[in-house]
Amino acid sequence: MSAHANPATVADCLRLGAGFSQNDRNWIVEQFAPLDARLAAFPADGTDLELMVKDRAARGQKVTLECHIPGQPRIVATSAEEALHDALNDVRNDLRRQLNDAKTRTEPGSNKHLRTTGPDAPAAPLDPEQLVD
Repeated sequence: MSAHANPATVADCLRLGAGFSQNDRNWIVEQFAPLDARLAAFPADGTDLELMVKDRAARGQKVTLECHIPGQPRIVATSAEEALHDALNDVRNDLRRQLNDAKTRTEPGSNKHLRTTGPDAPAAPLDPEQLVD
């Protein structure tokens, strides 16, 4: 994953689903702005964030944030926090954590398979006995 000419941002990729209106968009984009740093590793084209809430403002509401990134498994963050603001913070932080985990899994330094395969793979380690003069 590397920087793209047109990196994904919350403002470009967020779709509001059930329970939200376009009047909610600006404050939600502002609240989700910390995700931009992590989303920038992905192309805006094809990256999609969908935010939904079931039973908004009712006891037991459920907020769901789904993230679709080309070539990556779908990421879903949910929260049952009673206050909408708290639930949005919860799904934002969970999505950020999951994006960090996904990035770590695909970096060669964290994935032995990626470190030892491909054209840039290091040669097999030397046997210490071969180093004797």
